[in-house]
Amino acid sequence: MTISVSSSDELIRLDAFLSSRLIQFSRSKIQKLIVDGRITVNDSIVKKNLKLSYGDIIKVDTESFKSHNTFPKLKKWDYPLEVLYEDDNFAIINKPFGIISHPTANNSDKTLVNIILNRFHNKLMNHPDALRPGIVHRLDKDTTGVMIIPFNEYSHWKIADQFKARSIQKEYIALTWGEWKENKGVIENKLSRSKKNPLKFQSSLNGKVATSEFKLIKRGRNFSSINFFPKTGRTHQIRVHCSELGHPIIGDELYGGGWNKLNEYLPEVKRKIKERIDIQIGHYLHASKISFMHPKSGKKVVFKAEPNESFINLLNTINNEEV
Repeated sequence: MTISVSSSDELIRLDAFLSSRLIQFSRSKIQKLIVDGRITVNDSIVKKNLKLSYGDIIKVDTESFKSHNTFPKLKKWDYPLEVLYEDDNFAIINKPFGIISHPTANNSDKTLVNIILNRFHNKLMNHPDALRPGIVHRLDKDTTGVMIIPFNEYSHWKIADQFKARSIQKEYIALTWGEWKENKGVIENKLSRSKKNPLKFQSSLNGKVATSEFKLIKRGRNFSSINFFPKTGRTHQIRVHCSELGHPIIGDELYGGGWNKLNEYLPEVKRKIKERIDIQIGHYLHASKISFMHPKSGKKVVFKAEPNESFINLLNTINNEEV
């Protein structure tokens, strides 16, 4: 079995990374397989606490699993999926709201990977990542929008190389709390995982550089709509940038943007907002556009994805200054 390391998995310990993927195994069992040399990184025997880098290739001796009859088998999930484009090399999808990208210890059969397997099973036979077929990048659970799904090893690495070189251009729409002051600008800091809450990321002198350009769509009294153009692909990058500027994304409980912020408003304003907005349980961040070089033809391709109805309603409400 071969597993490729994405940019969002950088600096995670090898044993911790595999514990979240090989969900039928305990961490102690995985650590023993690493020590025994049955799990390698870039064809080398390594220590269990190795910090992973983007592009690392992890190989797992599948015979180790067969003897215990615990090899994880991915299930298909028949769930609605909007396919924006498809050829023999890759597909472009509009990721639905509320779906995590790949299986975890707590969710092994209701993820985007399971949906992809159901929709593209015959085209994913030669994908290089047995645990996350079709995944070369990912979006957070509540983030919707455009994603690339490579079908084979050649396309996977051609697209992965573009992500690594930061030549893929991405555009997001974020709906945030508060009145943004600047019309456009660049946000750059260093991010690392929070020691207090491992689910969160925060600014840190020892973190990895995270850069986002932004351009105001509409400035409102209570909410704003913003276009983001991330130049790096750090986990939760846009969510952290919005939060640390004092304008968290609407609905983002993890970064201070939950709907309890309505309690900060006057009762009349609070009532008006509740009347006009169809509240979505989750954050309002949408990947609206992506452009990259086609892995086969080498020509530039551009794809766009429309937000869901709840997102569009709130976007229009903000842009029309109704709240």
